[in-house]
Amino acid sequence: MIASTRPSHGRAMSIAFCGLSIAFMAVSAWITVPFGPVPFTLQTLAVMVVLFALKPKEAMAAIAGYLILGAVGLPVFSSFKGGIAALVGPTGGFIVGFLIAGAVALAVGALVQGKGIFSSDTTRKFLGSDVATGVLAKNLVMGVVFLVVLYAFGWAWLIYMAHLSAEAAFIAAVGPFIPVDVIKMLVAVLIAQAISGVVHR
Repeated sequence: MIASTRPSHGRAMSIAFCGLSIAFMAVSAWITVPFGPVPFTLQTLAVMVVLFALKPKEAMAAIAGYLILGAVGLPVFSSFKGGIAALVGPTGGFIVGFLIAGAVALAVGALVQGKGIFSSDTTRKFLGSDVATGVLAKNLVMGVVFLVVLYAFGWAWLIYMAHLSAEAAFIAAVGPFIPVDVIKMLVAVLIAQAISGVVHR
């Protein structure tokens, strides 16, 4: 009887974490500082926390669920926006890109973990022998990959949809965000590490 309840308990926990993650991403998107076509929000921070803290399938399910809720009209995006227009507009690439960049980042993270890049003797001497150190390093790699793919996708989307030059689109929606997003990435890594004991049950 006990063994039979464990799978259902695990599924319930996964659903709960996905739901909480969607709510976290929505609330983070509402904290907005207007800045050109793409506002400053805590949305990117929230998405990276979800990627770093949850299991890969849970993270992708949460991000996909967030996008679906926004697509059907719920005001879960920045400035309380929702609907298909928010996804297909000039800056929609930075929202749709969460899913694409997340998938690429998770794939790279799995590759890094599978290759044992942060568990070699040389790396241990440099980073330390604590298992958490390897996880932190892996998440940092994932964060860099996530931001690079997100920027590239959103930048290309903005160029195409807004008929801007590559330089104009970069100045408007990429360049000013890089320093802030790097800080967000570092904070996300620390938050994910702090809550790992809860979500990695």
